[in-house]
Amino acid sequence: MIVDFPDTNIAKISKALVKIREEGGAVALGRVLTLIIRTSLGHEEDAIEAANEASREHPMRVIVVSTDSESDGARSGRGARLDAQIRVGGDAGASEVVLLKAYGAAASDEEGLVTGLLLSDAPVVVWWPGDSPDRVSTSSLGRIAQRRITDASNHSNPVESLIRLAESYSPGDTDFAWTRLTLWRAQLAAVLDQPPYEPVLSVEVQGASDSPSTLLLAAWLGHQLQVPVTYGLTARANGSSGIHSVMLVRASGTIDLTREVPNVATLIQPDQPTHTLALPRRNLRDCLAEELRRLDPDDLYGEVISVGLTELFESSEVGFQSRP
Repeated sequence: MIVDFPDTNIAKISKALVKIREEGGAVALGRVLTLIIRTSLGHEEDAIEAANEASREHPMRVIVVSTDSESDGARSGRGARLDAQIRVGGDAGASEVVLLKAYGAAASDEEGLVTGLLLSDAPVVVWWPGDSPDRVSTSSLGRIAQRRITDASNHSNPVESLIRLAESYSPGDTDFAWTRLTLWRAQLAAVLDQPPYEPVLSVEVQGASDSPSTLLLAAWLGHQLQVPVTYGLTARANGSSGIHSVMLVRASGTIDLTREVPNVATLIQPDQPTHTLALPRRNLRDCLAEELRRLDPDDLYGEVISVGLTELFESSEVGFQSRP
């Protein structure tokens, strides 16, 4: 069910939620958290779809705060106005979605827009699918949240965005560039858990220029293994984005994990047959669902983004290597 509320206010939306709950059942019961999605007008649906899918694992209330891209009081020439929409039932997965489209001065107080709609005594998570504030932890929405999720890959310059996240990191911050590494990290850890148990001497990581995950993977390996790491960011080849390959050099030979085509990787190890592995790029639903499984700070991400990334740049002559 979808109910539209043109030119409304938060009090009316809150009353409408209560009425829908009374008429349709206790839809707020069992909600484990409130997810706030901060996005711009016209870019809401992909994020809402991912949240609806993730809600089947994490029942929640989803509040979408959508404003125009202008930052002054004369947004698009409109006066102060708030349009809203409530989605429940089949149109909201296992959640309830409140979509707030704010214009003009109505968009200036984001915290005020959501305060009256938060579930009582439930954790708050904020997700910026696109552009995010320079310091998310002190932003109007970030300061009320236990977890704050960004996505550096959606910025015009993913590498610069990652550096900014490193400089402003606060416990509770995370980024989907890190979440997308889960399958790579698991595979590499499994390889190193097998004989001959030799130490890694050096590491090389290659990835596309639109992949901040490549830098985080290089930073994680260098920080955990305490070995020299070289990395390269290249133009997308054959439509392949994300991480391309990881090479771990040991005395007995090199372990080479390469993804030359989407979703499929090849693992080459000394004295072992070549293995073909499923290694897909993770979608928004999978990344969001994983991040919602923990509401405490991700300490390992904090170490990698604030310490490992600095170590990676300091070990390089120019801090950034690019290959044709």
